Amino acid sequence: MTAAALVMAGALLCPQAQAQGYEVRPWPSHQAVPALRGVDLRGNTWQLADLRGRAVLVNFWATWCEPCLAEMPSLQALAKLHGSGDLLVLTVNFKESATTAQRFAQRTDMDLPVLTDPNGEVAKAWGVRVFPSTALIASNGKVQGVVRGALDWTGPAAQKLIAPLLAQR
Repeated sequence: MTAAALVMAGALLCPQAQAQGYEVRPWPSHQAVPALRGVDLRGNTWQLADLRGRAVLVNFWATWCEPCLAEMPSLQALAKLHGSGDLLVLTVNFKESATTAQRFAQRTDMDLPVLTDPNGEVAKAWGVRVFPSTALIASNGKVQGVVRGALDWTGPAAQKLIAPLLAQR
């Protein structure tokens, strides 16, 4: 079992993690990484395949989701802490218009890339049914797991999840 898998397994079994409102599910080894391609609210095109060499968090959220909104500032802080060269945080807005997502981003000074998923197809391809959910993708392009529920991305629990992603080159 890889170090990342051990961390993920430990997080799954940790009652403290579940008490805080999130759980980490390992990515099934037989499941392929879904394609992720989209244009953000600024007109930039993002494709997961082009991001090899960087760890990536793909956060699925919506403006109607209170835990998503509570989690967003810590995702932004995490992105600034690591810089996009080593760790990139992409967000995917679920089933809302670009206008709704843009209004939220402007109102909250959100500067993370926001891709829209107006029909929910991207979330479905990634198996997302709980919001927020965040896919943990190592710098080698492999999905290590999915965090279901809100997490403080600047705290020690998140750092234990992120460190293995950065190490797998």
